[in-house]
Amino acid sequence: MPKTVFEYSSAGRKGVSLPSREIDTPLDSLIPTKFHRAKTARLPELSELDVMRHYIKLSQQNHFIEKGLYPLGSCTMKYNPKIHESLARHSCFANIHPYQHESTLQGALELLYELQEDLAEISGMAKVTLQPVAGAQGEFTGIKIIAAYHKAKGNTHKTKIIIPDSAHGTNPATCHLVGFDVVELKSNAEGRCDIARLRELVDENTAGFMLTNPNTLGLFETQIEEIAEIMHSVDALIYMDGANLNALLGIVQPGKIGFDIMHFNLHKTFSTPHGGGGPGAGPVGVVERLIPYLPVPTISKDDSGYHLDYAHAGTSIGKVHTFYGNFAVLLRAYIYIKMLGAEGLRRVSENAIINANYLMAILKDYYHIQHQEYCMHEFVADGTRQKKEHGVSTLDIAKRLLDKGFHAPTVYFPLIIPEAMMIEPTESESLESLNAFAHAMIEIAQETEQNPELLHEAPITTPVRRVDDVRAVKELDPIFKIEE
Repeated sequence: MPKTVFEYSSAGRKGVSLPSREIDTPLDSLIPTKFHRAKTARLPELSELDVMRHYIKLSQQNHFIEKGLYPLGSCTMKYNPKIHESLARHSCFANIHPYQHESTLQGALELLYELQEDLAEISGMAKVTLQPVAGAQGEFTGIKIIAAYHKAKGNTHKTKIIIPDSAHGTNPATCHLVGFDVVELKSNAEGRCDIARLRELVDENTAGFMLTNPNTLGLFETQIEEIAEIMHSVDALIYMDGANLNALLGIVQPGKIGFDIMHFNLHKTFSTPHGGGGPGAGPVGVVERLIPYLPVPTISKDDSGYHLDYAHAGTSIGKVHTFYGNFAVLLRAYIYIKMLGAEGLRRVSENAIINANYLMAILKDYYHIQHQEYCMHEFVADGTRQKKEHGVSTLDIAKRLLDKGFHAPTVYFPLIIPEAMMIEPTESESLESLNAFAHAMIEIAQETEQNPELLHEAPITTPVRRVDDVRAVKELDPIFKIEE
């Protein structure tokens, strides 16, 4: 275990020199007695070098994208160019305030206006709101728009939303939160929506269909136009969860193939550091007839400049965030799009697809892969062979990967694949890093046969060994405590 700062502490050692006080009055008399400590605080006494070495050592024991591959399926943990960080911290952006008059924010509003227009072009949607500050909040916004659309038409009987069994877990949760009943659609043998079953489920009470495309198996849903025809025949809307948009940039515009609404995960597709709960941004795009229901304000442009526009306040679902979006995340996405341009964005998706297929082609001889057709940006392998033949679970494999210097992929999801490992290498990984990851996975497959007990004990080389994952989620307590 790494030492704590208290174990480095040495009496009288200092890391900073504070200026002398300019007031002569004793501090004890300035602070009410009830706030005085009963005993002196125990604080570490360290030099600046001690502190720096402590935190550098801790950072090296963590895993981050600059250190190695982060193959989290559907999470798109790719490299974030540092020019984003430099510009996002520039005083001209960092020091503005949302309560300033819009006449003093023209530069920021112009940036946001161009970003919403770029996202509309990328997605094929008519208009985009940048207001939602997370992917899940983008989902909530989109489903609220579906509810508002049906309410405006008097469709009080529209109570159901159909969701495939491969959906992200937030999808059914979002629908329930808005007040809809969820109907599950089973996948067919090819890992896609079962169209025959969909026709059976759809009726006059269907409000919409919520689909991730490519789906969580890494497969493109090829029947979108047919699905849209089925849904639109009963005046239902079709929603796209855009978490996997990293596979479609410059290749497919969802709004042009039948989708009515979609959300973007800017922190995934458009490269913003995320994980550990944030930050994020979940803009939502809609087709023409749904524009009146977008959150207010939107951003408009006229001869006098850029404006926060409340024109649709009477029909809008209202605000979903106090201010207009998570500005720093939106700024990073803007920079990413402008630097790459249309051709560069297409290359992002092409390279992501090539990298995923390259890894799948190597690993299919060592792990079971149920769907071996060409995938999009991710694929799902599984540990059923290792578990059946050697008693080694997918969790064991994931923990052993930590010993090899790699973060584990998403495991046990999607739920429709037993012992699933969802692997997404992203476009920012080189051939060398892909080969290194593949080599580690092959080594683990061989260790499973030769020494399965080793995998049961993994991880072995990490500062913290295997923890109770369920308890860690429910009772997370990262605070360092001193036993008195």
